[in-house]
Amino acid sequence: MKNWLVGAAALALAGCGTTATGDMQAASAPAQMPVVSQVMPEQMASMDPSDSILFWSDERRSAAFRDMESLFPGLEVTPRSKARSLPRSENALSSETVNAIRGFMRDTSVSGLMVLRGGEVEFEEYGLGLGAEDRWTSFSVAKSFTSTLLGAAIEDGSIESLDTPVTDIIPALSGTAYDGVTVGQIATMTSGVAWNEDYTDPASDVARMLAVTPVAGESQAVTYARTLDREAPAGEKWVYKTLETNLLGLIVEEATGMSLAEYAAKKIVFPAGFEGSLFWMQDLTGGNIGGCCLSLTLSDYARFGQFVLEGGEGVVPSGWFDAAGDAQVDFGPRAPGFGYGYQWWAYPGEQYGAQGIFGQAITIVPDADLVVAVVSNWPTATSSENRAKFREIVGMIAAEGE
Repeated sequence: MKNWLVGAAALALAGCGTTATGDMQAASAPAQMPVVSQVMPEQMASMDPSDSILFWSDERRSAAFRDMESLFPGLEVTPRSKARSLPRSENALSSETVNAIRGFMRDTSVSGLMVLRGGEVEFEEYGLGLGAEDRWTSFSVAKSFTSTLLGAAIEDGSIESLDTPVTDIIPALSGTAYDGVTVGQIATMTSGVAWNEDYTDPASDVARMLAVTPVAGESQAVTYARTLDREAPAGEKWVYKTLETNLLGLIVEEATGMSLAEYAAKKIVFPAGFEGSLFWMQDLTGGNIGGCCLSLTLSDYARFGQFVLEGGEGVVPSGWFDAAGDAQVDFGPRAPGFGYGYQWWAYPGEQYGAQGIFGQAITIVPDADLVVAVVSNWPTATSSENRAKFREIVGMIAAEGE
C-alpha cells in the first residue's frame, strides 16, 4: 500500500507567519486540569519559506523532530501531575524477537520503539540520541488524534453525527466544492473534491495549501478549499487529502469553541494519563493543523494507543474506535486487507493504526491486546519497504502472545 505524505513540504511556510491567536491559556481551567499556552519561536519570522523539511539532511531533521516548538508556532498542553502508570511486564519477549526489533531499529533509523501488552511495557528502547523524556514529532499520526476529537465532539453533542453537512458547522464552505459533503465523508476522505497530494510537485495542492495568503477572520483551510473543484459525487471516491483533516480539525474547533490543543487536553491528554506535555503546531491564522504536527514523548504515543485500545470510554461514543479503525474504504485487490477508516489506516487481521512520514506510527492489535509505537527519522519521507518491515515486527510481537 502506498504510504502517503502529510503537509511537510509546507511546514516551513507554516512557520514563517507572524499572526497568532493571542493568549491561548485556558483562563478558568481548574488547578488539576491541563493548561494550554501559546508557543511562539522568536526566530520564525526569519525562516525561508522554500526551506522544506523534505530536503533537509538527516542530522538537521533529527534535531528538528525533537524540537519543533523552537521552529514553529503552536499550542502546548501541560498535563496534570499524575500520569498513567506503565508498569514493566514480567513477560519477556524472546531473544529472537528482541534481536529482530533491534535490527529493525538500526536499519530504519528508529529513535524509539515501545511495546505495550495489556497496558504493560514489554519493550522500550531508544536511538538517535532520543531519551524517554524527549518529545518527537508525529506528522500524520496527528490525523488519528483529530479523529478522536471528532468522536469526542459527537459524544458531547457538539456535533450531531457523521451525517451532519459540513456547511452546517462551517457556513463559509457554502458555495464551494464542499457543499453537500458530510462530516463523515470528510473523515473518510471521500468528499469527491479533486486534490493533488504530490510532494515532488511544488505546484501541488498540498505544497500550496498553507502558503495561501491568510484572509482576516477565515481559516487557511477554508481559504484554500474555495479554490478546489469537484471530480466525483460525494462518498464515491477516496483520495488522501491532508486539507480534509485540517478542515476536520476546524469542524471540531468551530463545534466545540476550543482549539484542538485545548480540546485534546480535556479529551485525550487528561483521560489517557499523559506524562509529558503535548505540542501542536498552528497555521498562519492561528488554528491548530489538524492533519499534522503534534509532538509527544514515545511513552505518551503509547499511552494514546492504549487509550484507543481500551475504547476511550466516556470520551467517544461506544464502539467509536472499532468503526474508526475499520475499513470504511476498502482498497480492494490492489491492496488486499488494507483500507481507510475515520483518519486511521486499516490493516489485515483487524489491526489498525496511525502513521506519518519519516517512520512515525502507532499500531493497535486488539486480538493481542497490543500497542506498538515507533518514532523514526527515515532517510526518505516514505518507504513501502520500511512499512512492510514494521508490520513484520508487529506480527512477530503479536505472535508471542498467542
